[in-house]
Amino acid sequence: MHVLIIDDELALRQIISATVRRAGYSVDTAGGVKDAAAKLVRGDFDVAICDIRMQDGDGVELVRSMRSSGVGTLFIMVTAFASVQTAVEALRAGAMDYMVKPVDSEELLYRLRQAQTLLGLKAENVALRKFVSAERDNTRFKFGSAPMLAVERLASRVAAIDNTVLITGESGTGKGVLARSIHDQSSRGEAPFIPVNCSAIPENLLESELFGHTKGAFTGASQARKGLFAQADNGTLFLDEIGELPLHMQTKMLHVIEDKEIRPVGSEQLRKVDARIVVATNRDLPAMVAAGTFREDLYFRISQFHIDLPPLRERGDDLLRLIGFFLNAAKVKDDAPIELDPAAEELLLEYHWPGNLRELENVIGRALIMADGGRITIADLPPSLSSRSSVSLRGQPLVNTGGSLREQVRRAEADIIFRVLRDCGGDRKAAAQMLEIGLSSLYRKLDEFEALGMSPG
Repeated sequence: MHVLIIDDELALRQIISATVRRAGYSVDTAGGVKDAAAKLVRGDFDVAICDIRMQDGDGVELVRSMRSSGVGTLFIMVTAFASVQTAVEALRAGAMDYMVKPVDSEELLYRLRQAQTLLGLKAENVALRKFVSAERDNTRFKFGSAPMLAVERLASRVAAIDNTVLITGESGTGKGVLARSIHDQSSRGEAPFIPVNCSAIPENLLESELFGHTKGAFTGASQARKGLFAQADNGTLFLDEIGELPLHMQTKMLHVIEDKEIRPVGSEQLRKVDARIVVATNRDLPAMVAAGTFREDLYFRISQFHIDLPPLRERGDDLLRLIGFFLNAAKVKDDAPIELDPAAEELLLEYHWPGNLRELENVIGRALIMADGGRITIADLPPSLSSRSSVSLRGQPLVNTGGSLREQVRRAEADIIFRVLRDCGGDRKAAAQMLEIGLSSLYRKLDEFEALGMSPG
């Protein structure tokens, strides 16, 4: 994360910069509003720690200027002149947060971790949301494969009720987008949708992040803070990577889901919350329950309604439709036709897509940058696609046994899976881990192979 320190006092710039650097962030500084504006317009900074009153201008006006210019940097404002009016003005201008001098280093690092979490969630959702909604023309991507049509039917059914929903699937399959879709279709659609990645928050901050805290509850808690559950009141709280919650937080989470009450850190008062809970994970929760690393009662509570998202490679013709969707979006954006060379299309269809939708988005985006003359060829695709498509696991070449490309890919896939199963002594969980796919996906694959008459050789 790249941070810009903006203050007209050299000593303060140096002190804050040293604190931020020690935390592992890259840092640049600006001695005033004009210097900061010249650096911020480049769009290089994730977060700006900005003084409000400086000799050559006003930090609040700098925030307004950057917002109107489309600069997405998150602003944390600092000032020696604390007042409610100043705080409200800074937040209304578009600042993320507000601190009072002298700046407490622990509190500052806490705010930066919050900013990093927010940036990560935005990056995660921006790309994936394109598959559900094209904002330019208000059209939705329409899935055509049977697995995804079944997922859409389940989502529309559960959206109408308030049950807790568990979404499982490999990384990059669109779990966050599906959670948002459930929220949007529900009666809570106009209320807040609050996403949080449980693995992105340090363990010692999880409780205060989720439930809030009172002023003075711990070192650095210089003011009260509303937790994510309270922010999601009357709306939906989406807990991604729920399998990363430590056991002591799993216990607290169970009580909150059952009783719909939270207790902020440092408070003796319980507070009612009415938030619909949607959780997601790419981990095998039943196996974690058996291993004692995930509470069985919490698992049963969060899995009242379970939706398993299939990986991209199991979505049939949707892969080709998604490629066309991305290319058409680029055509609308640049007002120029984009063609896909047949050989490049064949390679894209043959590839296994371990990174799922997110990887597909990145590959198409790269190809559009590399392509000349509005035509994407194999040369414009990442070298990893051709190398990983031409060899099987452990470098053993795939045998061309005839038939269509899809049939050959399916036979090659079965050969790889059966070989890994043999290497793992038939342990399906170990095989799934080695193949880097979900256990449920492995079971689906084996059922498909059996239906097609494929068996280990």
